[in-house]
Amino acid sequence: MKSLAELQAIKERARASVNIRENADAETKVLVGMATCGIAAGARPVLTAFVEEVAKRNLQGVMVTQTGCIGICQYEPVVEIVTPGKEKVTYVKMTAEKALRVVNDHLVNGNVVSEYTIGANAIGAK
Repeated sequence: MKSLAELQAIKERARASVNIRENADAETKVLVGMATCGIAAGARPVLTAFVEEVAKRNLQGVMVTQTGCIGICQYEPVVEIVTPGKEKVTYVKMTAEKALRVVNDHLVNGNVVSEYTIGANAIGAK
């Protein structure tokens, strides 16, 4: 049986996770493609990694959420980062490990991880 304090801590962690995933006022939106093809390609651990890392770093103004089909199934798992006033960035063939680097480099430091983007992974790209 859990104590009242333990239950309160669980409640707060769950609330923080929900706030990260439902923050409509967030400046930056991290959209993880979670259609059937995305889930089959491993999008669920990618989504979890983003949610946990954003929460761990207590990043304000960032919402992590799932979306349906993005339309580039051959590049799944796909993550789009949308920040007002900036060009949308599409990361492809994502993993949980890559998600941690994207949080650190892109969300925290503002540097796009270009080797994970659609342009770097397109057919014919060097």
